[in-house]
Amino acid sequence: MMPSQMSATSRRSPPITKVVHQLTLPTVASKIIRRPAPGPSVCVVRDPSGDQMTRYFKSADGASLLAIGDSQKLLAKMPSGVFQTCVTSPPYWSLRNYHIKGQIGLEESLEDYLRSLVAVFNEVYRTLRDDGTLWLNIGDSYTSGGRTWRAPDKKNPVRAMNIRPPTPEGLKPKDLIGVPWRLAFALQAAGWYLRTDLIWNKPNCQPESVKDRPTRSHEYVFLFSKQAHYYYDSSSVRGPNDRNIRSVLDINTRPFPEAHFATFPPALVDPCIRLASRTGSLVLDPFLGAGTTGLVALALQRRFVGVELNPEYVAIAERRLNGAIVK
Repeated sequence: MMPSQMSATSRRSPPITKVVHQLTLPTVASKIIRRPAPGPSVCVVRDPSGDQMTRYFKSADGASLLAIGDSQKLLAKMPSGVFQTCVTSPPYWSLRNYHIKGQIGLEESLEDYLRSLVAVFNEVYRTLRDDGTLWLNIGDSYTSGGRTWRAPDKKNPVRAMNIRPPTPEGLKPKDLIGVPWRLAFALQAAGWYLRTDLIWNKPNCQPESVKDRPTRSHEYVFLFSKQAHYYYDSSSVRGPNDRNIRSVLDINTRPFPEAHFATFPPALVDPCIRLASRTGSLVLDPFLGAGTTGLVALALQRRFVGVELNPEYVAIAERRLNGAIVK
């Protein structure tokens, strides 16, 4: 059953196997930052029709797909129950202006932002297999205090913005908004099982010019499922002494020069895909960005479908994945 709609409510980085301190990963994880393993091509298509999407999913050629367009609209053209897992990181609220019509993240209200994401993840829910899962990375933000702009931080100049949504009703200047948990509870109310929260601890986090609170060095990754029982291979990723992995992951951020936006590191995506899918499974990322989820999926011999609104980001992802472009 589909979930209900929400109501108004450059130094070289160390190898991945040394970055993920808690996890014991096979050696292939150290290769995923290079290029996908040889195999079927990656195709790129703009605003595919429903017939095109149907032909793709019926195809047996093993190609992966990058689709340019609005995530909710394109997912609505895809058949139900085709993806084994979804690993994604949507735009954070009030943190970046991506300068493209239809973007998510600069809605006038926090409620509108949450509604936008719930609508997309309703389609993710429908297109997942019944034993499928969603791994959702999301960061938090602070209220604007009534400011409609944000000055650059001398230690992080990219944070500057000439537009900011107003402070959400009921919150005060300098409040931490709590976006990750608000979104998690909204998805839970929409029908998802909220299974766990993972803490992505960043040992090399961005410095902040703050003097009245600690520097934030973590983000959340939530695991959701469609049903109480779902595919999860606990033997695929183990912690020290062959124990079950823990819920805090120490993973360095990785700079990616081509992208003028944050990209989550391959080492964060790798265990999610291993735990939640098999070789040959179909993996989804409805907020493709620079294509990190696809890069990891292909390296682990999974097929991949990514959706991204911004053609420039798709071009970056396509170069990373070294696929063939379909005009």
